[in-house]
Formats: sequence, structure tokens, C-alpha cells
Amino acid sequence: MPFKTSLVASTYNWPEALELLLLSVKIQTVLPDEVVIADDGSSRATTDLIESFQKDFPVPLIHVWQDDNGNRKTSIMNKAIAKATGDYIIEIDGDIIMHPAFVSDHLSLLENKTFLYGSRVNIQESKLKTLFKGKQIRFHYFSKGIKKRNRTLRIPLLANRAQKEIKRSRKLRGCNVSFWKADFIAINGYNEEMTGWGMEDSEMIQRLVNNGISGKRLKHKGIAYHIYHFEQDKSSVPANQQIELLTEERKIIKSPKGIDQYL
Repeated sequence: MPFKTSLVASTYNWPEALELLLLSVKIQTVLPDEVVIADDGSSRATTDLIESFQKDFPVPLIHVWQDDNGNRKTSIMNKAIAKATGDYIIEIDGDIIMHPAFVSDHLSLLENKTFLYGSRVNIQESKLKTLFKGKQIRFHYFSKGIKKRNRTLRIPLLANRAQKEIKRSRKLRGCNVSFWKADFIAINGYNEEMTGWGMEDSEMIQRLVNNGISGKRLKHKGIAYHIYHFEQDKSSVPANQQIELLTEERKIIKSPKGIDQYL
């Protein structure tokens, strides 16, 4: 039976980066069925950018916005995924540029009761001026201004050998993951008791694992390029780490405050 795919991207007040992400959507070899922007309170400039893309975007481009009240990624992601019509969710950040086969790669390895996670190539600070001026969205192993170059190597034969994992990997990053929406709803999505930067993605994935969902690493597929930015305020990390630790130790499955508010 056919299923729909939603690409969900979180963003906050960086339309220059979001523009490159949206341009990279347009060159995908396999398009998602829709793109949902999870906007954590950006100003009018982001809305204007999205509206300009909506005029000729190849798939529906949906803007889900909430008031700016500090970092509430957990809340806006729950709202955006609740709004998404796809059965399968590919989740990225608004400062990611996708390899043209990014969506195709995620779909090529999906399985029931499984989530996928990939890594990222880092675009360095020194590259930003020419990156935005030239609107560069294509990279390769020898591209200037990147590091972690080995992660640019797309080798499907090796990637297809990935094995399932029953424990959450410490290499997981929320900017490059995918999962079935039904599995996400079963754990009640993100935990909105977690605010500020840090651990919200890994805590959510830990509850997927606690509920019997296996992980599979996308290595040499699902290539993503992360645009450099200054580090965010990390004052919320200790409290969020404690929630994550309890989730792991007590094998908690459902978020006490999650996506069920928006369904």
C-alpha cells in the first residue's frame, strides 16, 4: 500500500539558511510528498521567504509557527508533525543542506518498527559568506570550506549493509533522522517538559527504543551538510539530561506532555 512522506524542518530566525535548505529540496531525485516548516517564533522575514517559495514549490510547503517564547523545539515539532499528513517523517534542521539523494536514501532503507539516523558534514564558518552569496547547495569530497569529508562519500553498497540496533546510539543527531509517524504518536512525540537546547531528540529516540523500535544508521547514504552557527545557550542541558537519564533508566515510553495536545 502506498504511503506518504513528510519532510519536517525546524527553524528559528535564519532565513538565509532556510533558503538553501528549500533549494536543496527542489533538486531531490525523489521528492517528499510535502515539506513542513516547524517555526519556533521567527520574524516576518522567514514568513516572507516561505511565501515566496510556496508560489512554485514542487510539493505542498506548510508553515507551522508559534510565538517566540524561548527555545521550544519540542513544542513546535509536535505541532508540525501533528499537522503533517505523511505516514513517514524525515526530520531535519533548518540549517541543513541535503544531498540530492537525501530523501531517496532514507526511503530506500526504511522498515517497519525501525527509525533511521544519519550524520552530517560540517560547513565551516569561513565558508559562510560565499555560501550564502552563491547560494551553493551542491558539495563533494573536495569542496572547500567543509570538514568531516569522509561523510560526503555516498556508497550505497556499503550503506545497504546497515544492521538494526536495539540500543540508542550516541552518534544520533536530530538533524538527520526518520521514523514512522504512528511510532512517534505511540510514544506521545517530543517531551514538552524539555525546553531550551539539548537532549530533546535523543530523549525522544530513547522512548522509541523503549517501545521496541530498532535503530539503523545511515552511513554512506542520507548525506547532510550542516551550516556553521554559534553555539546556543546550554543552561538547560543539566535539567534535560536528567529527564533523558530517567527515561533510559525507567524505560519510559510516553511523554507526559506531548503530541496528543494537537491531534
